[in-house]
Amino acid sequence: MHTPSSPAGAAGCPIDHQALAASSPTGCPVSQRAAQFDPFDDAYQQDPPDYLRWSREQEPVFYSPKLGYWVVSRYDDIKAVFRDNITFSPSIALEKITPTGDEANAVLASYNYAMNRTLVNEDEPAHMARRRVLMEPFTPEALKHHEPLVRRLAREYVDRFIDDGRADLVDQMLWEVPLTIALHFLGVPEEDMDLLRKYSIAHTVNTWGRPRPEEQVAVAHAVGNFWQLAGQILEKMRRDPSGPGWMKYGIRMQADYPDVVTDSYLHSMMMAGIVAAHETTANATANAVKLLLQHPGAWHELCQDPSLIPNAVEECLRHNGSVAAWRRLATKAARVGDVDIPAGAKLLIVMSSANHDERHFTDADLVDIRRDNASDHLTFGYGAHQCMGKNLARMELQIFLEELTRRLPHMRLAEQRFSYVPNTSFRGPEHLWVEWDPQANPERHDAALLQATSPVRIGETSHHVLGRTVRVESVTMVAQDIARLRLVAPDGRAMPRWTPGSHIDIECGGPELSRQYSLCGDPADGNALEIAVLRDPESRGGSSWVHANVRPGDLLKIRGPRNHFRFDESAGKAIFIAGGIGITPILAMARRARELGMDYALHYAGRSRATMAFVDELAALHGERLHFYCKDEGTRLDLPALLGTPQPGTQVYACGPVRMLDALQQACAGWPEDALRIEHFHAGKTALDPSKEHAFEVELKDSGLTLSVAPDQTLLTALRAANIDVQSDCCEGLCGSCEVRVLSGAVDHRDVVLTRAEREANNKMMACCSRAVGGKIVLEL
Repeated sequence: MHTPSSPAGAAGCPIDHQALAASSPTGCPVSQRAAQFDPFDDAYQQDPPDYLRWSREQEPVFYSPKLGYWVVSRYDDIKAVFRDNITFSPSIALEKITPTGDEANAVLASYNYAMNRTLVNEDEPAHMARRRVLMEPFTPEALKHHEPLVRRLAREYVDRFIDDGRADLVDQMLWEVPLTIALHFLGVPEEDMDLLRKYSIAHTVNTWGRPRPEEQVAVAHAVGNFWQLAGQILEKMRRDPSGPGWMKYGIRMQADYPDVVTDSYLHSMMMAGIVAAHETTANATANAVKLLLQHPGAWHELCQDPSLIPNAVEECLRHNGSVAAWRRLATKAARVGDVDIPAGAKLLIVMSSANHDERHFTDADLVDIRRDNASDHLTFGYGAHQCMGKNLARMELQIFLEELTRRLPHMRLAEQRFSYVPNTSFRGPEHLWVEWDPQANPERHDAALLQATSPVRIGETSHHVLGRTVRVESVTMVAQDIARLRLVAPDGRAMPRWTPGSHIDIECGGPELSRQYSLCGDPADGNALEIAVLRDPESRGGSSWVHANVRPGDLLKIRGPRNHFRFDESAGKAIFIAGGIGITPILAMARRARELGMDYALHYAGRSRATMAFVDELAALHGERLHFYCKDEGTRLDLPALLGTPQPGTQVYACGPVRMLDALQQACAGWPEDALRIEHFHAGKTALDPSKEHAFEVELKDSGLTLSVAPDQTLLTALRAANIDVQSDCCEGLCGSCEVRVLSGAVDHRDVVLTRAEREANNKMMACCSRAVGGKIVLEL
């Protein structure tokens, strides 16, 4: 801590200590933990999120006297900084965090080192102009042609050590393969690989590290050589800029946009591009393999089910990413969280800490390869400066994990201590030793496994890949043509937690046919999930398949649970209305209302008691609060009479046939907004008819882009084509996965997820089906 006698600005502290001496025992409001913060400590290098846990919990924005930076550690605060790249300039992102001495500076000057602005550290308006011109090679469609090379290299490098029983994955695969791919992507010949590795590490230490005075000169020579090598490679490309490669593409674009793509810019991007396309991916893969092998249960699941790999990649990037922090410069006085930041202040925004913020990620320290918001991580940044190469990195990570889990499922970590190159921002183990028994290599007994491949998901991981295998414990007929399925984990572990109103998706014979079924068991039963399925003669195939094929002991693939039909436990009263099989989501809600001692009534209609599920169970639980309406008994649910008079503080929950739900909406027309909540299992017409649609523009406020959406194109398709991450699942407006925030412009809502009030608020939409009413909408993306 500083002493009261310290002058203002001592050791970089922005506080006037003398002015505060009368009111503060120390004359400085910097807390003890903030004063001790040092990102070069081994504890930070080993585990940045844990090192900053105290900050997330107690002091999410603090000044570090040792570093001379304001440190930001919470998710929402960091995302807000990324979002406002005018107030929080990226101009210092590549500035040396530890100033070098005169001798090292002289060495750099001797190499004519002139590292300039790149996409990482450039301000507007120049940044976005260059980003737009240079984006095309990074789009998902353009990246597809790199997949064969990635697969070939992964196979060849694993072949080299598969029979050894022990390997350092960093030295023997995870450094060289991403470097080769990076060079291929940039259009650089595969040469001087060892030299480039040495130079790349030196660049990291020079920019984000704290080299000792005696190391600075050697580092400067390596960086200078790196700079000259980048220039030499660029000159070769200029002589023949045809063919594939991002740098060659940039040279061609220079002919059309000479003021945007300049000579100095290309030289700087050549050097930065090698590091960006190589080192971060190499480190990310090493981090991911290390993390998964430290959690054998997750590793085993990936070995058993490769379809989980894309989301596991996102979870690894969240939990233990290779880009720990970025830096920003406050161009004016601003507020971050509850802290006022002065103009000219430097910020260290620690994304690895944000990725463990419990306010955004439930059980954030848990490794959950099915986490449904794992791709919300900030490892790739956010907004206008989000990593352009994110989808190339995703491709590599997925293919590397697929190759290793398929061929070495019995691999384990060797005993070792992990070391990291000390720096604030980029991290990955320098070595990663693994062991296995070569005699147990699966390919020795099943050569066919070498022919299998799993599809690479380039772009945002969609919810439909987050499946899990369950075993059918029992199948019980609970009414005419209605079967109750009790589903448990094959290994006896607990099933996922869920809340009333939740549903799961079941693959009916394969991923091409899946259907949603509401959970109807007891949420307190952590050992099983229960659904009830009606054999419907007008079925689209799901219920017929279940009744014809599913038997006790079978294994099924499910996704979820998810909940877009939430029960409000704070309401004064609840009215539950169910028609036929629509009783399934209502069952758990009514059970919960009873447990809470809430005032409620349950109205259940059907053709006959024989066709209505859970009749006896409901009667035993709910007694006089339960009202049956059976067509064959002459009783009828009179919705206008039941709901004709609005009841303050009352919520109405309903699920059933479309005709009943339409009548309900009419009966509740005079009720307060959102008093009626409905669960749908079928969407309206969502297929586009280009002859009846119009084109519109979508402005992406946070990314600084404006896109055109054609009449035959969904908003979701347009976003993904532009390298913008948006999750999706059903693509029918049923599930709510693709919700995006609307800032302005009227929305033509076509989903069945949003309530009436949510639609009228006009601040969100489903990208898979909804469109603009007029010519433009603005989204917070």
